[in-house]
Amino acid sequence: MEKSSPKPNQEELNDIALRLKELRKAKGYSNYEHIAFDLEMSRSAYWRLETGVNFELKTLIKICRLLDISLEEFFKGIDIPKSKE
Repeated sequence: MEKSSPKPNQEELNDIALRLKELRKAKGYSNYEHIAFDLEMSRSAYWRLETGVNFELKTLIKICRLLDISLEEFFKGIDIPKSKE
């Protein structure tokens, strides 16, 4: 039987969601609806990102481009613990 890959910890997803919200506000998007519009996403789809829903890398890249930040800058301060193997 094939070993399944570990699922992301909800705490880590929440840290990413919080970072997304912080960066949005720092770039002048006081309301999540405005960034959703600029990302050509529905408001509810973007809102889910800021509530800790797992999302695709292509969405993260699109967000980083809009906010004019690198992936490295996005993940700054987010600690993902190493596997306990």
